[in-house]
Amino acid sequence: MTTILAAYIIMNLIGLAVMKADKERAKKHQYRISENTLWLIALFGGAVGATAGMRLFRHKTKHLSFKVGFPLLAAVEIILLGYFFTL
Repeated sequence: MTTILAAYIIMNLIGLAVMKADKERAKKHQYRISENTLWLIALFGGAVGATAGMRLFRHKTKHLSFKVGFPLLAAVEIILLGYFFTL
């Protein structure tokens, strides 16, 4: 159980860090992290961190798919995690 929680926390920290890194790259007009990569990180458990990064760093907020999709995916992940820990 603690291994799953640790993995979940690590994925969300990665999601947060990747959103920050992509925002910094955008500001400097550098090569960007692909949207597919951002979605994969969110899908593999980092949606809460990616959503927090999106809001904290004001990144990808004009993209409807991110603006709606990340928070929805984060809610699903939290519900699933809660369900898993009540078994």
